[in-house]
Amino acid sequence: MPAHHGPRRLVIENCAVATVDADGTEYPRGHVVVNGDRIESVGPGPAPVEPAGPVEPADGTRRIDGTGHLLTPGLVNTHHHFYQWLTRGLATDHHLFDWLVALYPVWARIDGPMVHAAARGSLAMMARGGVTTAMDHHYVFPRGSGDLSGTIIGAASAMGLRFTLARGSMDLGESAGGLPPDFAVESLDDALAATEATIDAHHDPSPGALTQIAVAPCSPFSVSTELLVRGAELARRKGVRLHTHGSETKEEDSFCRERFGMGPTDYLASTGWLGEDVWMAHCVWMSDADIDAFARTRTGVAHCPSSNARLGAGIARVPDLLAAGVPVGLGVDGTASNETGELHTELRNALLVNRLGPHQQRALGVRQALRLGTYGGAQVLGRADEIGSIEPGKLADLVLWRLDTLAHASIADPVAALVLGAPAPVTLSLVGGRPVVEDGRLLHDDEDAIARATREQARRLARIAARD
Repeated sequence: MPAHHGPRRLVIENCAVATVDADGTEYPRGHVVVNGDRIESVGPGPAPVEPAGPVEPADGTRRIDGTGHLLTPGLVNTHHHFYQWLTRGLATDHHLFDWLVALYPVWARIDGPMVHAAARGSLAMMARGGVTTAMDHHYVFPRGSGDLSGTIIGAASAMGLRFTLARGSMDLGESAGGLPPDFAVESLDDALAATEATIDAHHDPSPGALTQIAVAPCSPFSVSTELLVRGAELARRKGVRLHTHGSETKEEDSFCRERFGMGPTDYLASTGWLGEDVWMAHCVWMSDADIDAFARTRTGVAHCPSSNARLGAGIARVPDLLAAGVPVGLGVDGTASNETGELHTELRNALLVNRLGPHQQRALGVRQALRLGTYGGAQVLGRADEIGSIEPGKLADLVLWRLDTLAHASIADPVAALVLGAPAPVTLSLVGGRPVVEDGRLLHDDEDAIARATREQARRLARIAARD
């Protein structure tokens, strides 16, 4: 398919369609019509014939034959750390706290060119793997490193993805009982001021927004109680969402009980960090009471199965969270703890890892896994009325997956093929009706150039960290 800038109308037909709507509607052979940035219609069979021919210049309609493909909503990533692209493959046999101690001194040396290269690498891997809405939780801001938030947002905009930047922060260094080294943290006032400035400069509250900002102090073991309290107040005053890590490991649970006299969920609740405008990453070590609190307050969860396994954190109770009504999406997490950098692999790993838990084969099905990666993620980011399912009036964030190659040839169920099979090639990915990937290739950046840039910056970071 030739690259193009997006006609007014686009018709995709003759493909299987998984809408991921409330009824789980699917069409073995169906169509979707896109008009501008919105979905105009979806249904069974071929689309109504308008003018003949594959492309009609008169009205700007383009018709795509999706035979052998599955059309789904675009994938929604709910937790990531782009900068970690530069430290992939390090500390491969550590649990979380030791892993952080090993890598914080390296991460604290990042600068603008490094962050830009890492963001391009992270975004490219997600985009070519079916992600249409990306998210980055960035919380390392070395002094003198420049406008890192603007750098990350610029990279996402250039890639053409919908994007949420969770402006993170840390103010609890080693000398104050926290985990990060003192030179890797900001002061309380600086963190709050910079977060507010990022919101003012970049947050778009309008319908169909491409860029949004969340307030995101890093974790209970790297931020002060005051930063959590005042961060929540800032977010609600500005009308943006709140994000942090929560209940990731046993060590975090022990840290909270020793320092605050309560577990992570109760501690975060005491600082204003439960609510329908909040989502937390991981949530592995949760009691029944914790799950009830999340369900009662509609607090969301970013489930990161590959990272949880890589760091030996444990198996999150996703079936129990879903049964209780907790919004759950999927997250890549940083590529220093999930080196693939893709969200598509998380569909499969969420299903497989959760079947190792007490619910076994009934833990998750293939359609539940797809829902986690699409509609569930949209819920967690507060955008389920706009993205996450294929329904008329929603934004045209769509992915056309090729399933007629050797890798999927004998799997009759297209959703099972997508979730359980090998990674499916992306023939077309749309964000607001505009193509960002065609025939597996990025349209707005060059993969070889990205690879060269990330290699160069990773080596530069390693040299600086070794010297210091």
